[in-house]
Order: sequence, then C-alpha cells, then structure tokens
Amino acid sequence: MTPVYRNPSLDMKESATAAAPSAPKSSAESAAPASTPAKATSRASTTLLVGLDLGTNTSCLLAEPAGSKDISLSKIVPSIVGYAKDGLVEGIITNNAQVLFGEAAFAHRQQVNLVAPLENGIIAHREPARDFLQHLRDLTDASGNATLHAVIGVPANASVEAREDLCQAVTGLFDRVLLIPEPFLAALGYRDDSRLGQAEYVDPVVNSLIVDIGGGTTDLCLVQGYFPGPEDQVSIPHAGDAIDRQLADLIERTYPNSGLSRHHIRQLKEAHAYVGPVRKPLEAEVIVGGKTRHIELGEAIGTVCNAFFDKLYVGVRQLIARAPSDAVATTLRNIIVTGGGAQMKGMDTVLQQRLTEDGYVNPKVRWAGVDYKRHVALGALKAARSTKENQWQQLIG
Repeated sequence: MTPVYRNPSLDMKESATAAAPSAPKSSAESAAPASTPAKATSRASTTLLVGLDLGTNTSCLLAEPAGSKDISLSKIVPSIVGYAKDGLVEGIITNNAQVLFGEAAFAHRQQVNLVAPLENGIIAHREPARDFLQHLRDLTDASGNATLHAVIGVPANASVEAREDLCQAVTGLFDRVLLIPEPFLAALGYRDDSRLGQAEYVDPVVNSLIVDIGGGTTDLCLVQGYFPGPEDQVSIPHAGDAIDRQLADLIERTYPNSGLSRHHIRQLKEAHAYVGPVRKPLEAEVIVGGKTRHIELGEAIGTVCNAFFDKLYVGVRQLIARAPSDAVATTLRNIIVTGGGAQMKGMDTVLQQRLTEDGYVNPKVRWAGVDYKRHVALGALKAARSTKENQWQQLIG
C-alpha cells in the first residue's frame, strides 16, 4: 500500500519539557553486508524510538528504548552507497560484500560504484535510498524484531512528492514515522533543556532564526514554537556541494590538470573554508601524479565562500523582515548557524558584523558548535518521546 504523508501537529508543551540526555560519541560507519528485504516476521514487544537526520552528505541516527530516555545507539554515517564492480578478485572486499555503506564505501571507492541516494536533502535514487535506509534499520535493530517509531527530518521546503517518496522508501523498514522540518528539529536539538525557565535564557524553540547550511541546500527558518510554514522559511539551492563544484572549477583554471578528485577538494574545503577578508597565504600540499605539489588556495576559497555568504545574507534579511514586530528584537538575539557550512571560519562573526553594519539592533549570532551533526537527530528523538499514539503515521509494507 502506498503511504500518504500527513503532518500531524506535535504537543508543544510536552516537547518543551523533554530533557536532552547525554549521548555516547558518534562514530563513522564501517562495512556492512548487502541489504536484504524487510523481514515480515512477527515483532517482539520491544519498541525503539528513532531520531534520524537523513542528510545529503551525512546522516545521523539516534535510538533508545521507548520510555527510557537512555540513548542506546548514536551513529554518524556518510550518505553513500557503494555497489561492487564486476570482476573483483575474491576477498578484495571483506566477506565479498556486494553493497557497502558510508566510510566502508569510500574506503573501497576504487572497487565500487558510488551512489549518493539523496540530492538537496531529498531522495534522488530510489533503490540506493532503500538500501541505505535498510542499512540504518539494521544498525538500529540487528535482530529485525523490534518495532521502530522514527521521527525523520525533512528539508523545510520539501514537496508533498518528496515526502511521499521518503514514506515509500521506509515502508516495511520503520513501523511508524513522523516527518518534521529539519530547522525546527535543529532548534529542538540545540536547546539546552537544563536552562529552560531561566530568565536570561532565550529558548531557540520559542524564538530564533535558524541558518542550516547543508550539502544540497541552505535552509533558513523562523522558529517560534510551532512547525514553520512556507512564510517562515527561505531555502537556497546553494550549499556545500555547489561550493565544491565552484572551487573545483577555480582550482582547475589556476592549476590545470591538477587531478584532484571532488572528494579531495571537499576535504580541502572542509579544512580551510572561511568567509571574510582574503586569507593568504593558505597553502595546501597535494599529491599529483605521484609527486608532491603545493597549491595556493586562499583566494579561490575566499572567492567561492564569500559569494555563497552574499546569497545567504539576502535570505537572512528576508526572514528578519518577516519576523513579527513584537518578536524581532528577540529573534535578532538568537540567530543560530548550524550544519556543515557553519564550520566555515568566521561564518558567525562575519554575519553578526554585517547585520550590525546594516543597522540591525544588537544582533547576536551563535555557532551551533562541532556537534552540529547530532542536533537534528537529537531534536527528532526528543520529538519522538512526546509524540502521541494517534500522531504517528503507520506504514504497512
């Protein structure tokens, strides 16, 4: 049966009091066997709550037994599937696996065909997406006997078709799901529950502007205690992947035949990306044709990242203009930048400086920190704890 998405509202009072437990450190995923169809056997009585951030480049998975608030699984997995090439020598891949996921797929990128199941935060390739989601289910419950209730983050501007594609992909893998906009979940995950009720604490779930710079899209969202609507959101189809492509083009023009792969360029970007005044020298050592070569990246990275920042800044100003007049002052004091792109050096300080220079009153821009990959998944897990029985969408394979 094809599932139909519906968007039930969450009881915000219960969400507001959900405590954020400490979680074990996330780890990159390793090799996994080929995916298999979802089991049709009867399920045991164990119910697991799942918080899932299904990202274009990286996915985060958190799980805990229902009612325990004790996170039993914390995994960060690159969103990539590798299918073994024909003619591989026996034993080249452990257990002669035909499908690899995450870090294991990258480690064997010479022996497999890599496929990214998602683009711009939504499913782009259905079969690889199904395989990847099966892998996440296997990580959560290797026995296949538990009942899984999953809250999954979706891009703020995801279409009805994109939501239905996701529901179809998880049918038979997760028993019940709830799809919630990622910026709202990011605010819920970033919230410091221990400070709720303190007079000086500005709750990001009540009033904030979330800037989530991902791989496929940059999502900006006003979060004011309820699920954001279209008028509360700005989505920019320009983020980490586009920066990678533009940086690759600039490097190729400056250093022809450098031979740098897109994966290597992404690594260089993640190590050196910045916004603000050009930083030189910013030299990187690479191996081209078996020989060491030094390339100057300062100007190229600055050009690409500052061009992206200008696009982002237009979106920030648009949302500030939409904020309610009696709440805009608080919103300006609670701008949060998160996602992989927020790791660019100077992103928070340059954004705050630009807003101040343009006359906005006392803007305060916060960096969500290095643990940004868990915020959406943690917010999803908090939401799962307070979701009522009749709010879940039941999926029947």
